Amino acid sequence: MCGIAGLLLPKGHVPDEDVLVKLQESLAHRGPDDADHKIMDHVALVHTRLSIIDVAGGHQPLEKGQDLSLVMNGEIYNYVELHAKYASYPFTTRSDSETALPVYEDVGAREMTGHLRGMFALCLIDRKKDLAILARDPYGIKPLYYVALEGGGIAFASEIAPLVRAGLAQSIVNPHARAQSLQLGFGVGDATAVGFVKRVLPGETLVIEDGRITARYQQDLPAFAPRVRGEDVLQKELEEVLRGSVRVHLRSDVPYGLFLSGGLDSATLLKLMSEESGTRVRTYSIGFTGTNVHDEREQARLMAGHFNSDHHELDFTQDDFWKTLPLVAKACDDLMFDQAMLPTYKLAAFAAQDLKVVLSGEGGDEMFAGYRRYQKVRLPWFLGGGKNRTKGFVDRLKVGSYHLEDWRDAYGALEKDLKGQGMSKLDLAQRLDQMTWLPNDLLVKLDRCLMAHGLEGRTPFLDPEVGAFCASLPEKARVQGRYGKWIVRAWLAKNLPESAPFAKKRGFRVPVSQWIASKGHRLGTLVSRQEGVAEIMDKRDVQFLFAQNDDRALFAAWELLFFALWHEIHIKGKDVVPDTLAMLSRGAI
Repeated sequence: MCGIAGLLLPKGHVPDEDVLVKLQESLAHRGPDDADHKIMDHVALVHTRLSIIDVAGGHQPLEKGQDLSLVMNGEIYNYVELHAKYASYPFTTRSDSETALPVYEDVGAREMTGHLRGMFALCLIDRKKDLAILARDPYGIKPLYYVALEGGGIAFASEIAPLVRAGLAQSIVNPHARAQSLQLGFGVGDATAVGFVKRVLPGETLVIEDGRITARYQQDLPAFAPRVRGEDVLQKELEEVLRGSVRVHLRSDVPYGLFLSGGLDSATLLKLMSEESGTRVRTYSIGFTGTNVHDEREQARLMAGHFNSDHHELDFTQDDFWKTLPLVAKACDDLMFDQAMLPTYKLAAFAAQDLKVVLSGEGGDEMFAGYRRYQKVRLPWFLGGGKNRTKGFVDRLKVGSYHLEDWRDAYGALEKDLKGQGMSKLDLAQRLDQMTWLPNDLLVKLDRCLMAHGLEGRTPFLDPEVGAFCASLPEKARVQGRYGKWIVRAWLAKNLPESAPFAKKRGFRVPVSQWIASKGHRLGTLVSRQEGVAEIMDKRDVQFLFAQNDDRALFAAWELLFFALWHEIHIKGKDVVPDTLAMLSRGAI
């Protein structure tokens, strides 16, 4: 796991050494173990390393003589098989990342990512053909951003903020992307809320020649192709594919652990990790003492005791909220509003004291249809079925003027395109989440909150073989009656009944509304005066939202609070202090 960046300039241009140093310094948190940058005529690569596999020998850029150079952020889990397949290749390390080089030479840029089982964002320089390749894994587990430069060429990085700090991107707001994020809770497509910075899309490969993008290739997610078979067969296939994914996700030269919630996904992972590793798994849970939300630690404690894991529990308090919020706003430069990033940040800081790798259950609901909305979408239209995110968070509120129009354009265009592929309502709802909510919310949260502490997060449910299996599931194996994730529940009922697989799904909630309401008047005044917030909503409407005591209004208040801090840090360039009210007081007009 690492940070990568670089400059891909037109011929005759020379990369600026000072810019490369700024990029390297800005990515140091992603790779505290090693760092380097290299200029090769009109292109340059930057790498900061978190050493996981081949700790001593995996220094990057990885190279094949004078022909190929590679920097990668992520893990290639089938590196053992690729080393065997390309046994005659002149490998210089045992690094998993180096296996991308012979794959590229064998199948080319268009097909390369389909042969890499893992999570990755990479830049490969082919000096013979004088081209560069930017590529990202199909689920978008690892991030990659780029910006077109004024004088020609492209700059790229693992995060947005380093591009701004190095003077390569403008610290201005993209109003359309801002509207998407505030109305949906996350962005859609390639545009980010910062200036002209774009995402390399999940599964996308860009070919850059002479500082220009000359080709785009897309590795699509597995097409839904349900195959009917008995539930006993499905349970056997489920265990085989999940066990195989966990097995390769445990490949590491350093210790690993598990983020253990009270849910079914992490319980499944704990069972398989305990059996596959043959060792005592380290587990980490967090909860909220004395609040009005469900605390998952009791169920997590039960699972930890059942498998005798080395279990650690943390409490996330209101004081943590006010101190952590500015730090999280700094880490999450790709604007989204997932409240779970707050406890995730604290949990990652704690786990990073002992580990470099943790496994997480992210993606389980999107892959196996675990959310209530997947059950609802199958209903007839007159009962509310078949609708996907038609109302924005702000649209639902009784406030006056706000400037968040046309927020659904990109989402609607994607929905229309997927409908044209003949998907069922359930298929469509899952695929929309897999292409938007998952990479631009859940995985941003996981990546930024963990990498802020030099901790790698692995997601066994987001594996190509697991994805192919899920796409083959008939709908009744995904949703039956009021239960989503049916086949997982049925398997757990037989193999781990202690996980209470048919208990009511509670979800993971953070008591943010309760904490905001406790300081509503003061916060409303400060947030309403913040420059970025004042651009989109009338001051009186902002103060009105913070004075309310219902969930919708307080969620909007949460979004405006987080956006105010995000704007102070990433647009106005203010230094961060671990004190929310101090940050807002400093930024008030």
